[in-house]
Amino acid sequence: MPKRLSALAALLVASTAVMAQSPQQPAAAEAAPAPAPFVAEEAKEVVQTLATQLEENFVFPEVGKQYAAALRAKLASGGYSSFADSREFARAVTADLQAVHKDGHLRIGRAPPQQPGQGPRRRPGPDVQPIEKSGWIADGVAYISFGMFPGDEETLAKLRTFLAEHSNAKTLIIDARGHRGGGLEEMDLMFPYFYGKPQTLVQMDTRVAVEQRRGSPLEDGPTLVKVKGPEGVVRRSHNVIPAKEVTGLRTAKIFLLTSKRTASAAEHLSLSLKRTGRATLIGETTAGAGHYGGMVPLGHDFAAFIPVGRTFDPDNNQGWEGTGVKPDVEVPADQALDEALRRAGVEPARAKTLASLN
Repeated sequence: MPKRLSALAALLVASTAVMAQSPQQPAAAEAAPAPAPFVAEEAKEVVQTLATQLEENFVFPEVGKQYAAALRAKLASGGYSSFADSREFARAVTADLQAVHKDGHLRIGRAPPQQPGQGPRRRPGPDVQPIEKSGWIADGVAYISFGMFPGDEETLAKLRTFLAEHSNAKTLIIDARGHRGGGLEEMDLMFPYFYGKPQTLVQMDTRVAVEQRRGSPLEDGPTLVKVKGPEGVVRRSHNVIPAKEVTGLRTAKIFLLTSKRTASAAEHLSLSLKRTGRATLIGETTAGAGHYGGMVPLGHDFAAFIPVGRTFDPDNNQGWEGTGVKPDVEVPADQALDEALRRAGVEPARAKTLASLN
């Protein structure tokens, strides 16, 4: 997911825990004990709006047309005329979309109510902590575990403190096994510590039609710059600008731990570090949620997350949507930390327990 999300994309941070799940899983927002009743006329309008939005905005225009055609055909045949409640309706529409073309973020659900004074970037719930654990896990070995990248100042301040207090680490272990996504701010804070020269990390393509109609879901800046791309897309390069202050993290070994749940922005992190050779990825192939976008209102308290762009490796033009990012060292996720410690020269039994970390 991109940096400093615009109005189109900002709500992803609030809903990342929902979007990172597979389409078959019940979403956290759908767990309410009393779902709203199903109203056929409202559902018809929702499906019609969704079809138009996908046709106009989906990252791949031809796939967007396929989604729209499938929705309209089922609507015309009466396939969306009767459901037990609005929850079942949303699940059915999502399943139909995924049957046409799988996408790790695309889904429809009830739009959460906006609280007075609440901005689009909300703190994650109590079940998701941006920084879960951090500290020294062994002599010279620093450890930090992320639940997501919300990009809020509180999380960034904690991350700055961690980087400063562990700047002389010989080994850094970044645990992204439970990372559910977010934006680029945390990455742009960490990367200058890790690299000694400017580099291109990955590139990002957004449908030009989306930018023309709605504005860009990405905010250009020193690390995110427009470059020449093919017709029909606006291409940007995500770059790293090394910090002026040289610390031990620039030469430290970095191990990134991954799992099947590692999703979205965590996969952006994974591909960036792997492609540049700056980290060794240990664990499992990631979730495969590689397209970015945002929540779009559909009316009647429904909204859909519609992907409008993709992130990819500029060397081969390949992203990770549907396939994930493969680790360099493949082990079960629950063994990834032990493997990283072993490669850092530490016996797992000698490492501090994670429970002792902040």
